[in-house]
Amino acid sequence: MKPIGSMALAVGLAIGLASDGAAQAEPTAPQQVLFTNVNVFDGVNDKLVRNAQVLVEGNLIKTVSTGSLSAAGATVIDGGGGTLLPGFIENHAHLMLPGPTLPSMEANSTWEDLAIHGTQMAQMYLMQGFTTVRDAGGANAGLRRAIDSGQINGPRFYPSAAFLSTRGGHADFANYTSPPGEDSNFSRLNMAQEVDSVAAMHKFARNNFRMGATQLKYMQSGGVVSAFDPWQLLAGSPEEIKAAVQVANEYGSYVMAHSYRKEAIMSALEAGVKSIEHGFMFDCEISELMEEKGAYITTNLTAFDPGLLDIPAVRDVPASLAKAKSASAAFADYIDNMKRCPAKRGFHTDCVGTVAACNIQIAYEKHLNNHFFGPHASLVAMTSVGGEIAALSGDFMNPYTEGKLGVIEEGAYADILILEGNPLEDFSVVGTGDQWFGAAPRPDSPETIRLIMKDGVIYKNTLGQ
Repeated sequence: MKPIGSMALAVGLAIGLASDGAAQAEPTAPQQVLFTNVNVFDGVNDKLVRNAQVLVEGNLIKTVSTGSLSAAGATVIDGGGGTLLPGFIENHAHLMLPGPTLPSMEANSTWEDLAIHGTQMAQMYLMQGFTTVRDAGGANAGLRRAIDSGQINGPRFYPSAAFLSTRGGHADFANYTSPPGEDSNFSRLNMAQEVDSVAAMHKFARNNFRMGATQLKYMQSGGVVSAFDPWQLLAGSPEEIKAAVQVANEYGSYVMAHSYRKEAIMSALEAGVKSIEHGFMFDCEISELMEEKGAYITTNLTAFDPGLLDIPAVRDVPASLAKAKSASAAFADYIDNMKRCPAKRGFHTDCVGTVAACNIQIAYEKHLNNHFFGPHASLVAMTSVGGEIAALSGDFMNPYTEGKLGVIEEGAYADILILEGNPLEDFSVVGTGDQWFGAAPRPDSPETIRLIMKDGVIYKNTLGQ
């Protein structure tokens, strides 16, 4: 779907001949959009701002008011009493990983396969209401360049470039018989790199930033459906993790770490990691250290789904089934601990698979957020916390520094949704789905998301204006 109308900041050139024959350029005013008759969720507070108006100028929010706004020449959109809120932010996606399995992607995927999948995933995410996505490994800067230049539609994109992992770690996608250090399909494409020393960490971390990463992703723990790594793995020496943090600091950015066990989480935080991914053994001691360090956590709540052990990739592989059973027992206290000692938690889907399957999983992840934590905490995770995580990439590597993300306030980016209804009362209007595996295909865009604007550009509008 192409944008309906571009409200991006433009400088028009009125070219005329002056008396000396020189061309004269006169800048034009940024275009304006005025949203009326809306109730605003600002990304933070637990009450809507009723009967509000929001004025967008160019790609930024100029004014939020409960009074009448006058904007001569603005495009006026009546929100129909719906809820205007920030575009959703996905903090852990893998847009370049089509599945169905890691060995299949390694052995049978060409760059064309991966690029086509990434393009379709970007378009799907935008139409599901996500105006920003942080990619947690496997994508370099090419997809962002295509989105930002208008070649394809998609969200703002924060790639991590290659997963960084030890031999036998969670990013070791090489074939079973591959010798140590030998190039793999994923290493050639800088989607995953084997890192087994401080020197190697320096080399590949710096190369990731060279390839357009906005932050680094280190695989500290193992996984459940991966081939070589127990989920309890404590991969990498403290010196190697500190080396990743050192390189990130050189670029004014940060490290996100795939960490399951408490020992892994605590050591990552002590080393300077700012974003804990998964963090399934989270407890109150971790929460205290996170607050001290100014760190964040993002967790895929599908890990706590009661049907997890029936997933074919788990159920049909004895090693994975055994890992899943032990993991489920070890992770049982996460929800209660997060409620008792809440930390700054971002929305996290972590889907690897087809576009249709990920569309279903995203909707189910939205549902689980509300099921476990309620509508307000879920909306905050999907908006303002995600904006804070995006800002961790700093002034140098952050490609979007003109305004804030994840909030509705003056000077913030005009990344805006209008929903039919009040998500604080009926969370389903954000586009939830109450079934994961076996669910029917989902629509290209939820009907209850009436308008999608990113960077001042409208990509969907069913409000009638």
